[in-house]
Parts: sequence; structure tokens; C-alpha cells
Amino acid sequence: MRTRGGHRRSPIARLRDLIDYFAHSTPARFAIAVFLGLVLALTGILLLPGMTTSGEMPRLHDALFTAVSAICVTGLVTVDMADFWTPLGHAFIALGVQVGGIGVLTLASIMGLIVSRRLGLRARLMAASDANPLRIHSGPVAESQAVKLGEMGTLLLTVAMSAIVIELAIAVLLLPTVLAHGVPFFQALLDSFYWSLMAFTNTGFILSDTGIEPYAADYWFLSWIMVGVFLGSIGFPVIYALLRNHRRPRQWSVHVKLTLVTTALLIVLGMGAYLLLEWNNRETFGALRPEDRVFQALFFSVMTRSGGFSTIDVPAMNNASLLVSDMLMFIGGGSASTAGGIKVTTLAVLFLAAFAEARGNQSMEAFERRIPGDVLRLAVSVVLLGATTVAVSCIILLQISGSSLDHVLFDVISAFATSGLSTGLTESLPPSGVYVLSATMFIGRIGTVTLAVALAASTRRQLFKRAEERPIVG
Repeated sequence: MRTRGGHRRSPIARLRDLIDYFAHSTPARFAIAVFLGLVLALTGILLLPGMTTSGEMPRLHDALFTAVSAICVTGLVTVDMADFWTPLGHAFIALGVQVGGIGVLTLASIMGLIVSRRLGLRARLMAASDANPLRIHSGPVAESQAVKLGEMGTLLLTVAMSAIVIELAIAVLLLPTVLAHGVPFFQALLDSFYWSLMAFTNTGFILSDTGIEPYAADYWFLSWIMVGVFLGSIGFPVIYALLRNHRRPRQWSVHVKLTLVTTALLIVLGMGAYLLLEWNNRETFGALRPEDRVFQALFFSVMTRSGGFSTIDVPAMNNASLLVSDMLMFIGGGSASTAGGIKVTTLAVLFLAAFAEARGNQSMEAFERRIPGDVLRLAVSVVLLGATTVAVSCIILLQISGSSLDHVLFDVISAFATSGLSTGLTESLPPSGVYVLSATMFIGRIGTVTLAVALAASTRRQLFKRAEERPIVG
């Protein structure tokens, strides 16, 4: 292949053009390809010598599951993370968590912005589609967006800076507590960074040798872990809006308001449910003082948003509490965040639609704004994909493991919603079950977004209407 000047183009240049075309023409497939490539790359790295403390090569399913759990910022494990992997292995796992938490398309746009010092229209569209799938609509977008297209460059810088600043700030705040528990300074420095990284990315990996048990009653430590999880779960567009207009809440978009209100409401309702259901359970909260029960219930409610840390014995919880946790994990955090699940705005849109239908309104409204019908179509599709994925995975794992439905359902939803909480089932699964749960994590991290992008991109004008007929519903 030759250029206009007659010069033959190098294979590298042609490959770069091919990747560029693939990335901008089909961003959903590009996201899947990059995520899959990162998973395979990290799996290969973890299979190299020097990654395990025993010196032996890890089993393939353990390496693959750890890689998927890291890139998808889930936090589920099949091995003891602190004892099984070497410090070098921890470093690569932490790198995978950071890349997966920020988002592949967003990270690619940030790198392009750093290299070229400018953000072209295509790069803006690619980054915008990562933050909001509705941007893929052909033609003009009349509805207000969480972040305007012209602001994508500023948003990308906000993503990079907020991730760095928040993680470093929380690590510094955690360091004195870690040192107070007798951890040597250099190890305490690493542990503080790992805790902060796993909190902000909503991963929940525990890479510290001490585990979380020494800090189970340390409210300073747990409070900053909650802050990290909350900031990571609300989403980068919300952080961007809060930084720009923190004194002018009236200028916040509907997305920002729905995310903050729904998140706060779910945290409070979850805390209340755990207090009510676990108040007399001495294996969880029942043996604590009343004020301690309130704090621990709040901490666990925040962790179900996708945080993944736990100060209680999850298998010892009542079945009703496990079901509440299933519901909270399935919902997850905010859109374009480090959290998983179907997202809080998806739930909010469904309730707004039900409320509008009950009142006989023609359209959904929130905060004096109208929400178009295509948003509801995407919300319903995301929920159906999530429910189908969870159902199929549960059926397969029930057959493979022979475990009870409550434990299988809990771990499957935790995998799909990239939460990381577990009843202990994951570590006891045979290799076939590990592969099924790996696929569930992968679909949960990219499947809902990919479906939303595909549906938004497929929107087209139809110049005719078919005859109307109403099936019986309900």
C-alpha cells in the first residue's frame, strides 16, 4: 500500500490505521477486545516465574480468575491474595486494577491527550461513549448530558487527577493507622496505597498480610475506606460536576442529582435493613454495642455498592440479609464509575417510569426535566441482560457445585456486579465453576455497557408506522 506521494506505508502504520478505524467505528467491540486483551496479558504475566511465593506456576484457572477479577475490579478470589502472590505479582495486579477502574476507553483517550496535547472530535466521541452510551445516537442530541462533548478534554483530566489525588489522599490518611498496628514503615506505605486503591476502584482485594481483621473496630480506618468506595462508586461525571459547581447544586444535571439521591437512599435503606435483620444475630452484629451495630451496618451497606470489604462473617448472615445484599449488589453504583451492577440511575429511571405510568403521565420527569423514552428502553435492556446473566450462571453453578441457592446466588451476583463479597463458595469451586464465574465477571463489567452502546448506536429513523395492536400485560 502506497501513500499519495508514492511512498510505501510500513506494516506498523497500516496496523495503527486498522486499530484506529476499529476503535472509532465500533467502540463497543473495541472495548471488548481491549478488555479481553488486558485479561489475557495479565493472565500470561501471572503465569511467569517469580509471581507466586511458592515458586511454582499457578494453575491456569487461578491465574485467569485473578486477572479477570483485577481488570473487572471485582475482588473475588480463588486463592489467598496476600500469601499466594509475590510483591511483584501484587504490583501487576494493582496495575490491572487501576487500568480496569479508570476504564479502557477513558484511559486510551487520556493517553492520546497526553501524547498529542489535543483531543480530536473522534477521541472526544470515544471518551464520551465510555461515560455515556447515549452519545452514540446519530444526529444531534437534544437532551442535556451529564458532560457536554466540548468538555470531554476537561473530564479526562478530571478522571486522571481525581483518581491520583483521591487515592493518594486516602493512603496518607490511612498510613498512621496502619503504622499504629505495628506494620513496618515501608510495608505500611504499600499497604496504605493498596487499601486506598482497592477502595476507590471498588475492588476489595486484600493484599495486606494482616487482612482487615485488625481494623474491624477502627472507625477512622473504616470511615476512609467508605469515603473511597463512595467516591469511586458515584462516577467520574458526577465528581466532575461537583468540582465545577459544588456551590451551585441547581446547575447539576439530572444524572448527577439522580445518582446522588438514589445512592444516599439505598445506603440508608440498606443500613436500616441490616440493623433490623441482624440486630440479634450474635455471629454478625448482635454481640456489639448498639452504636457499633449502627456503624457496622452502615459500613456493610456501603460495601454492597461494589466495595467488597467485609468486617463480618458473610455466611453467618440470615438468609433475609443475604437477599437484601443480593439486591443492593445487583443495583451497584453510578454510571461511568468504578462500581458495577446495573447502576443506580437505571433503577431510578425504572421507578420514574412506573410512577409516571401510575399517574397517567405521558413522559417521565425528574427535577423539572423530561426524560425521553429511549433512556427507559436502555434501562429495561440492561436489567434484562443482567437478570439473564445471573440466572444462567446460577443454574450452571448449582449443577456444578451442589451448593445451596442462597450462597450460589450471592456469589454470582457479586461476580456480575463486580462487588467482591463472598459466602466462601468461590474459593471452593472446581475449575469448571471458576471459568463460569470468570465469564460472569467479564459480562458484568462490559456486557451492560456494550449492550447500551449497541442499542444506542442502532437507533434509526423509521419513515412509517405499523398497525398498532396491544398484547395483554399483567
